[in-house]
Amino acid sequence: MAEIDAAPLHSLLAFDYGLKRTGVATGNTLTQSATPRGTIHAEGKARWPLIERHIREWQPDALVVGVPLYPDGAAHDNTRRARRFANQLRGRFGLPVYEVDERYSTTQALAEGAKDADAAAAAIILEQFLKNSP
Repeated sequence: MAEIDAAPLHSLLAFDYGLKRTGVATGNTLTQSATPRGTIHAEGKARWPLIERHIREWQPDALVVGVPLYPDGAAHDNTRRARRFANQLRGRFGLPVYEVDERYSTTQALAEGAKDADAAAAAIILEQFLKNSP
């Protein structure tokens, strides 16, 4: 995972990656807050134009990707998929990409009554990143 140095960053775009759905949230280091921005309902290559649209619209300084782990911190298939997604974002868009442990973000979003759990989970992931930034 990349070391967090959010000092020069202002605008951030976060993703809660999934095979069929990817939640999206925006946030910034000035307000230290995140806002859910919806869910991309697409798989494989079909998701990239939708992600590119979000990046063009929000003009982020960096991207944040939630990486799921088992409760004991061990990796699993979805961990590898999320890290691959993060690497693809780096390669396609040339922006810094930070990976954040996203254990229980969807569970938390649902417990808080989120109507769009994927987007709310992306916001939780981004808030976690902001909270842990220097």
